[in-house]
Amino acid sequence: MADLKRTVLYDLHIALGGKMVPFAGYEMPVQYPMGVLKEHLHTRSHAGLFDVSHMGQVILRPKSGAVADAALAFERLVPVDVAGLAEGRQRYGMFTDEAGGILDDLMFANRGDHLFVVVNAGCRDQDIAHMRAHLADACEVEEITDRALVALQGPAAEAALARLLPGAAAMSFMQVAILDWDGVEIWVSRSGYTGEDGYEISVPDAQARAFCEALLAMEEVAPIGLGARDSLRLEAGMCLYGHDIDTTTSPVEANLSWAIQKARRAGGARAGGFPGAGRILRELAEGPARRRVGLKPEGRAPMREGTQVFAAAEGGEPIGAITSGGFGPSIEGPMAMAYLPATLAEGATVYGDVRGKRLPATIVPMPFLPNRFKR
Repeated sequence: MADLKRTVLYDLHIALGGKMVPFAGYEMPVQYPMGVLKEHLHTRSHAGLFDVSHMGQVILRPKSGAVADAALAFERLVPVDVAGLAEGRQRYGMFTDEAGGILDDLMFANRGDHLFVVVNAGCRDQDIAHMRAHLADACEVEEITDRALVALQGPAAEAALARLLPGAAAMSFMQVAILDWDGVEIWVSRSGYTGEDGYEISVPDAQARAFCEALLAMEEVAPIGLGARDSLRLEAGMCLYGHDIDTTTSPVEANLSWAIQKARRAGGARAGGFPGAGRILRELAEGPARRRVGLKPEGRAPMREGTQVFAAAEGGEPIGAITSGGFGPSIEGPMAMAYLPATLAEGATVYGDVRGKRLPATIVPMPFLPNRFKR
């Protein structure tokens, strides 16, 4: 693992007994001594602390000084409403390409005089190059390289974080704030990728370990690795870039139409004008040929990524494939996501080929477990 990068919290992971694995070019903890199952359930019942410092943090600073100009420029790259986002609020979005595929999914916030963007680790370098290539006329694209990023997730997250940052308790879902911790500027958003209430927190590198240790000293907070992060986000029906979404999937196929606001749709105030708009607007109007759906396999055997899906128990060609699948500790059973023909309705039975045997699975609504965001 010599050529892998390490986050500023690497030594803390080692001290906590983290089992390190390669992930998106970094050495990251896949689990701690508690184990994946208990880490998952601890996050659902108490609060889990995740290191997500491998993700890219970027500031888009408008050259004109007006954040509205940065917002309109950013809208040239994403099919979502950036200009209509109020100060102090965050939104989910995605970069699209000319074919309507997804280059990456991301979070962006209006912080008054600039936009703050968080992108996935695996796409970080290409995303930053993409922004620099297309936004240079309107924005300074500033990669933040001296701050850690952690996520605190679970029903006890509010009480835990409020002990260090009292202002965090009053925040609502998808709100962002800059809060003070002993004279240190902490950037906080009330968001996360587990389906639970919680926060994503950007801390200067110099204070990151002390901040995390202050949280971990609390009885309800435990360190959580990539293994549980994956099962948590899958139960929440959330996409993982490079698995459930990529350049071969459009936002409409991926069931992310909810993230495309009225202003960017046909007839909207700023309709189109983003890469792949022709295909994406057409699919919004007419529906896509295939769609990302949730599957509940019968029995206990999980259907993993790559499993081929068939319409019948015997014969015929595959109609799709599993993009993410595993066992859901909170739902106490297997779960999966797949791209299947849009003509198939919820409640329909399909068959996944598990080690040469076709096993039945039912198309079900997502999330598999109800989200518990603080509205």
